[in-house]
Formats: sequence, structure tokens, C-alpha cells
Amino acid sequence: MVCAGCGFRLYFNPAVAVAVFIQREDGRILLIRRAKDPGAGLLAPPGGFIDIGERAESAVHREVQEEVGLRITALEFLCSQPNEYAFGGVTYPVLDLFFTAQALETEASCDPEEVQDLEWHEPSQLQGEHLAFPSMRAAWQEWLRRNDVAV
Repeated sequence: MVCAGCGFRLYFNPAVAVAVFIQREDGRILLIRRAKDPGAGLLAPPGGFIDIGERAESAVHREVQEEVGLRITALEFLCSQPNEYAFGGVTYPVLDLFFTAQALETEASCDPEEVQDLEWHEPSQLQGEHLAFPSMRAAWQEWLRRNDVAV
């Protein structure tokens, strides 16, 4: 977009978000049920938008702590996926950065503002179509492929 008066250019670049597939010792993966739209009631890995000046890894730890109150370890980058996020009548382009991690504890607690419920899923039983966004479904397929899990 270019202002006809002054020539200022606004580049509508994507926002950046993080999400993490957290695995516990028995192999199950933590997913939340989203409390808000878009995707209220659907499953998602914990995550959220990266704040200005924040590293992606720091955002993962912050979002996990805010949403489910867990400490995690062995954080590793999984993949990036483009996404769209409809909010307030605007569809925002988003680049989602997906990570994997191990849970240091399994007693999680939800932030009711963000999370309707917490669920630990057996990876071979988790159907990607139950995840809230196409980017999450694609990242889950990547997780399954890298971990050689058949569904």
C-alpha cells in the first residue's frame, strides 16, 4: 500500500507465532482446547504470538507457562508453516514456527482465558484434522514423519 500524498509504503508482512508439541515420558503429546476464536473448542499445541524484541525460543517458554503452567526442556525447532488468522474482521498473514519439547512435569493447569481444557494424546491416535489450523495439521504431519509414527 502506498500513500498517494507522501509516497509512504506500508508492507503487510506476516506476524510471527510459535507453537510446541510437548511430549511426556510415556510418549503422549499435550494439546489444548482453544477457549477463543478463531478455532474455539478445537485442539492446538500450546503457543501464541511472539512479542516485539522477543526470541522465538523465549516466546515458546512464555506461552507454555502462561497457557498450561509447565516447564519444558529439550526445545527443538520442527518446521515453519504459513497460516492465516482471522481476527476483528481482518485476516492476518502469520508465519507459525513449530517446536518440539519434553515436559519436565505432567501436572498442567489451564489459563481459562486461553485454554478450555488440556489433553494428553497418544501420537498414533491423533488425527490431524482435529487441529485448529491448517499450519498445525501440516506441522503435525511433519512431527509424525520425523518420529516414524503411523496413524
